[in-house]
Amino acid sequence: MGAPSLKLIILDRDGVINHDSPDFIKSPAEWIPIPGSLEAIARLNQAGYRVVIASNQSGIAREFFDMTTLNAIHAKMHNLAQQVGADIDAVFFCPHAAADNCDCRKPKPGMFNEISQRYKVSLKGVPVVGDSLRDLQAGYVTGCVPYLVLTGKGEKTQQTGGLPPGTLVFPDLAAMVGHLLKTSVPPALHVVS
Repeated sequence: MGAPSLKLIILDRDGVINHDSPDFIKSPAEWIPIPGSLEAIARLNQAGYRVVIASNQSGIAREFFDMTTLNAIHAKMHNLAQQVGADIDAVFFCPHAAADNCDCRKPKPGMFNEISQRYKVSLKGVPVVGDSLRDLQAGYVTGCVPYLVLTGKGEKTQQTGGLPPGTLVFPDLAAMVGHLLKTSVPPALHVVS
């Protein structure tokens, strides 16, 4: 499979794949998948997509959890995904706090630029799925097509507004994937102009 034919999709983690928490996801026990999300990833895989996660994880900088715990959370995520035939190709994350002013923390595009370099592809037209404005902004400035899901912080994000032009809004990842793959074509709930 050559680079031009690589089908890539970038997902936020908390609030898109798993239930979010205002107190952070600090342990594997707290990582609970949103119903249908892992199966949606399996459908993406079956359609030839490589699924990549881009996630801010400032809980590390804030010392709510350490790298060993984050690795254990991701091991649980990968294990549960594999149980339904899903494969998450890679997890990119920013461990910094907002005060660190790094380039990798969304809404800055550093993680997306790293994904582009790692896979040796332009991100122009690559779907990015998130539940917060910063997820979509980071993808939009690198050429991604933004999709907002109303799980996690999604409803609040939609109400707040300011979404990138062309953002499509879906109830959850499963509905977004159904639309993307045209397997069940629910119309977007809203398209930002």
